[in-house]
Amino acid sequence: MGLYEHTFLVRQDATQAQVDALLEQYTAVLSAGGAKVEKVEHWGIKSLTFRMKKNRKAYFTFLNISGPHAAIAEMERQMSISEDVIRYFTIAVEELEEGPSAMMRRRDDRKRDDDVGFSMNMDEVM
Repeated sequence: MGLYEHTFLVRQDATQAQVDALLEQYTAVLSAGGAKVEKVEHWGIKSLTFRMKKNRKAYFTFLNISGPHAAIAEMERQMSISEDVIRYFTIAVEELEEGPSAMMRRRDDRKRDDDVGFSMNMDEVM
């Protein structure tokens, strides 16, 4: 059984419900092929560095998958047919990362930095 990290981008004018429906569809394809989705992270809508299929932004979704390559290949085949999916990328890894991914940790660090700035008391400053 292989271990994979998979990220896919959905066009910016899709709703969150449509993104969730796509995720359910691809999860069903994986489970039918004998694979298991270990972790799902919604990174939200982000700006793209360059336009892809006339889109400047996209919904990013990250998956950790364990299973046979045939299941991954079928999911990628269906993604290539879908008009909603702009891009997808799958890499094989030695082991799946525990806890939040680097993108989620970075978001948490930014939130913590913002909280520190607003939690200062005026007595502490003077």
